Amino acid sequence: MTQAARHPSRMVRLRAGLIVGLLQLVYSLANLSALSVPAVAMVGGAPAVGRDLPLHEVMILSGRGNLCTGTVVAQDLVLTAAHCFDPKLTYRLYELVAERKPTFREIAKVVVHPQFSLQTFNANIATADVALLKLAEPLPVKYSPTTLAPRRARVTVGETFIVAGYGVATRGDLRTSAVLRRAELAATGKPGNLQLRLFDPATQGNTPGRGACTGDSGGPVYEERDGKLLVYGLVSWSTGPRASDGCGGLTGATPLELYLSWIVETARKLGSPLVH
Repeated sequence: MTQAARHPSRMVRLRAGLIVGLLQLVYSLANLSALSVPAVAMVGGAPAVGRDLPLHEVMILSGRGNLCTGTVVAQDLVLTAAHCFDPKLTYRLYELVAERKPTFREIAKVVVHPQFSLQTFNANIATADVALLKLAEPLPVKYSPTTLAPRRARVTVGETFIVAGYGVATRGDLRTSAVLRRAELAATGKPGNLQLRLFDPATQGNTPGRGACTGDSGGPVYEERDGKLLVYGLVSWSTGPRASDGCGGLTGATPLELYLSWIVETARKLGSPLVH
């Protein structure tokens, strides 16, 4: 394992720590279509994902209204970020179905990686920000499990990845959340097996650009191999331009390389073996 990697001091935890209550959030999301909010980005202008594509990503909502993103890795198993979870709260999957009516799916068990430390995470130091959610019932067939990327050579600066999430398109505007969006970002800094920093290659983190924001935590960071998207890591944090507070600067990801064995074994113990 490489030396502990630090996040920028002004990072934003990307779970949506919402001031409004759960019912107010559900009401706002259910009425997004009436508000004519453009579905244009995570932040920075990337397009929304077409509805005709298989869904690999889900929304995770706490009883307090915190929103995160997860990735389907088996029909009844979701991979996401550990920092999204407070043991004192309950969580369910959230979906807007026909006419944008909210639907909830029950989570039977949350398993956080044993090496994850919230104290370490809050100190802006990389940690095992990985968790698995066992669902009470399998997801419908419109959701398709995705595949984890195998171990590989070290990421090089400039290499591109695709980041996905249901977070806000405009920081602070919850009405722009609950739409799946993807953005192509490039690796920067010193990529390692503890942390991956990404930015919009058009702005290079110096001015506002594309990137993850509130509600995108736990979303997949895909690499493309032979025309197929594989999950290389998970979204953990963000900054504004020039490492300021906010979004649209750096997107911080937790690579899965060190945690692949734990994910595979935990999935097996939960009765949800992964697709290879």
